Amino acid sequence: MTTTVAHRTTATTLFGAPADFAGTWQLLRLYLRRDRIVLPLWSLLIGLMPAFQVVSIKDLYTSQSQLDNFARTTADSPALVAMYGPVFSTELGSIGTWKAGAMYTMIAIATILTVIRHTRVEEETGRAELVGATSIGRFAGLTAALTLAFGGALIAGIACAASLYGADLPAAGSLAFGAALAASGIVWAAIAAVTAQVSAGARVARGVAFATLGAAFALRAVGDAGNGVLSWFSPIGWCLQIRPYADERWWVLLPLATVAVLATGAAYALLASRDTGSGLLAERPGPAAAAPRLSGPVALAWRLQRGTLTAWMVGFGLYGLLIGGAVHSVSDMLDDSGTIADLVTRMGGSESLEESFIAYAIAMLAAAASAFSISAALRLHDEESSQRAEATLATAVGRIRYAVSHIGFALAGPALALLTAGLAIGVVYGLTTGELGEKLPESLAAAAVQVPAVWVVTGITIAIFGLAPRYTPVAWGVLSGMVVVYFVGSLDGLPQWMVDLVPFVHPPKLPGAAFEATPILWLLGIAAVLLTVGIAAYRRRDLR
Repeated sequence: MTTTVAHRTTATTLFGAPADFAGTWQLLRLYLRRDRIVLPLWSLLIGLMPAFQVVSIKDLYTSQSQLDNFARTTADSPALVAMYGPVFSTELGSIGTWKAGAMYTMIAIATILTVIRHTRVEEETGRAELVGATSIGRFAGLTAALTLAFGGALIAGIACAASLYGADLPAAGSLAFGAALAASGIVWAAIAAVTAQVSAGARVARGVAFATLGAAFALRAVGDAGNGVLSWFSPIGWCLQIRPYADERWWVLLPLATVAVLATGAAYALLASRDTGSGLLAERPGPAAAAPRLSGPVALAWRLQRGTLTAWMVGFGLYGLLIGGAVHSVSDMLDDSGTIADLVTRMGGSESLEESFIAYAIAMLAAAASAFSISAALRLHDEESSQRAEATLATAVGRIRYAVSHIGFALAGPALALLTAGLAIGVVYGLTTGELGEKLPESLAAAAVQVPAVWVVTGITIAIFGLAPRYTPVAWGVLSGMVVVYFVGSLDGLPQWMVDLVPFVHPPKLPGAAFEATPILWLLGIAAVLLTVGIAAYRRRDLR
């Protein structure tokens, strides 16, 4: 009898008593209401994107010989393999979903943000402490957040498998790709739950999670470009190794499930060992007085934004190196397909496949830079929601000066990231061709002309923040819609007027096309108007 009681006590200590999960359903309903727009958006967008890829490949590569050449050229390019992973088969499904492997990383980002938003952010703002003072159990918040993220990942996986099967691909491969996609989201949601216990700040928790994701991507990229060994140390590499449409390896789901279970258990154990609002890493006491370089709103904004800015610049630089190394392989990959060559040259604005590829790749990087811009602009929203902005504005700092300090980083940060990518592309491509003095300025110019398009997205975000601050996160939905329209519209699937709503299609398609100042001036004017409206509205409205 004593042994039984002791055993039950130990089990309760490790896994929590039933009362610790009380209120989970109520919190889940609350989180579902808060994410009623964002959750379906990222789940369906990520889930359906692989099918769009397959449909485009099916229309562009009409013979098996073209598919064989594509696979052979890809295997001969370490840069392409590092970016997207290896092609395991010459079948349509394998080649069609090759680039869609990027969705394993995209769903990881989505679930990381979802879990940390509903766990660490709730504690940082004090809402978790207020909710915990009621009849809500200690583990209810974490359980509800994980249930939400796991559910979103499963929806994405089911939508992915169904849409791929609907594109006339084999059922086994479609199910394998959908399972890999869902598994990636679940694994990284569990890892985010662990990082949420590390620090009392959501920014550090996100930073640790994204650093882990970046390390996993790097291991996968280096491993796939080499002998493949390092890829087996990365959850992203495991997802690729499931090999949909290429003699599926179902057993690879086992290590993914193991990591998800272990990380989830570790998150609960760590949560049980700390106080609400605290982290496992103690916060270091700062100096009694701030250094002169940290005085003023601009210095404060730099302090808050510098880590993210550095990470994005490093990421864009590395991606630029990969693109620069892959440019020389484009001609060999696309020469056998006149249709896809015409598509790339039309989108890139040049008869040269290599120049068109650079233009198209930088346009896609501009969309990624817009995500950075939105993140930097949303710092204003986060500071206001957490009431830290109120304390700052209670001093001699005016609203416009305070807002501009953060908006400046939302404008300058993406520009620096894009120019870093352009620099990396130009250096690698120039060294490869022996024309560094020509290719480097061309690549930098191609990156520079996309900056005004990114600033339009910044302006939209600030306008929403000023006019309707409650709906500021809708900017993510706006960007997602732009990316979908840009991708589908490039295949002639949408009316031209709808494609014209996407700012990334308007800049001159350098390096192949002629430079035109008119679209640049229009984009700058639109961005300026949106920023002015947002700042003016923020100055006049009440703080939330």
